[in-house]
Amino acid sequence: MPIRTLIMGAAGRDFHNFNVYFRDNADYEVVAFTATQIPDIAGRTYPAALAGKQYPKGIPIHAESDLLKLIQDLHVDQVVFAYSDVPHEYVMHKASMVLAAGADFRLMGLKSTQVKSSKPVVSVCAVRTGSGKSQTTRRVSLILREMGYKVAAIRHPMPYGDLVKQEVQRYASYADLDKYECTIEEREEYEPHIDNGVIVYAGVDYEKILRAAEKEVNIVLWDGGNNDFPFYVSDLKIVVADPHRPGHESSYHPGEVNSRDADVIVINKVDTANAENVIKVRENLRRLNPKAIVIEAASPLFVDDPAAIQGKRVLVIEDGPTLTHGEMAYGAGYVAAKRFGAAEIVDPRPFAVNSIKATYEKYPKTGPILPAMGYGAAQTKDLETTINQSDVDMVIIGTPIDLSRVLKIEKPYQRVRYELQEIGQPTLEEILKGKFGKK
Repeated sequence: MPIRTLIMGAAGRDFHNFNVYFRDNADYEVVAFTATQIPDIAGRTYPAALAGKQYPKGIPIHAESDLLKLIQDLHVDQVVFAYSDVPHEYVMHKASMVLAAGADFRLMGLKSTQVKSSKPVVSVCAVRTGSGKSQTTRRVSLILREMGYKVAAIRHPMPYGDLVKQEVQRYASYADLDKYECTIEEREEYEPHIDNGVIVYAGVDYEKILRAAEKEVNIVLWDGGNNDFPFYVSDLKIVVADPHRPGHESSYHPGEVNSRDADVIVINKVDTANAENVIKVRENLRRLNPKAIVIEAASPLFVDDPAAIQGKRVLVIEDGPTLTHGEMAYGAGYVAAKRFGAAEIVDPRPFAVNSIKATYEKYPKTGPILPAMGYGAAQTKDLETTINQSDVDMVIIGTPIDLSRVLKIEKPYQRVRYELQEIGQPTLEEILKGKFGKK
């Protein structure tokens, strides 16, 4: 009898593990997915068109809150944990729930989930969400392009819409973002690459995505999500750590996997972090992975008109996942508001509506910063309403994209930009040229 399996996920790693390991595997029957972190995923179905011949009706997706009932009702033998950026203790609590309910609990590693490319692969991952992975990925892509390579960035999945239509997605222009009805979270990751002339691939089936990218590029750049480890076997593994959260490099899943597996570790934000915390992170990483090359870097901030912020009462908007499951209390927008003399950072919570209000209730540590949540049209509208009814003089946008492209912001605003800047040696350019320089 096949092993009856339930996969716990958040519309990313869970689907990938299924596609590369369980689909068409007669030794297993996947009876359900559960979903968390992402709104409006539960109650849907992983479609038959993607699920393979063993699942002519597709596979139901349930809320994770139903986990124990599902184990009993569906006679589950095995539960696979397949999402990221959670404390080790959280994972073991889930394991204890599953074991007490009578099922086995499983974590899947690199060997059983990674796909091999015919082209060189550079991966950029992190120990936590919000460490500065995006600007590191952009820096790597520009170096590789300057070296004469054609590069495709393949982004960790964020498939929250029609999964069949999202099976393989290619982004080369802003029109493609509209074509695929991208959420704010997707735009934050894709737009900066497009601005730099880098093609982006994403979607659901990451082996098909890889094979499509291989046809038009020399090097594949894996642009990781949250603190997950790469979907592809990597020739150079770059991992970003955050000294604003010392100790997290060894206490979160699967960020510790990245810490231990990295070839190169970038300790970012050293310009704004406490020096003692930088040293602590460096020591922790040396203990976990003594062979890794360590680079220190900053992410300096820029705004168009710093003087316009001086003395203003401001609303600060930051990248949504960084504040929610990334657990950061602030980001680049907050630092810019303080640095450029804002008179007051106004708490947006009294003005929050609907799904934005619910986000604050689910993530109470977020504090007086507005997370740029936009997982669908309704939530994007809630974000817009919250911004426009806030009693402030100015909006400071600390997200990686210009939100005015997707929101009608009725107040003056300043956008914060940030890029990676290595400090000292070695540099990413030296490492990449040493590894991939043309002989």
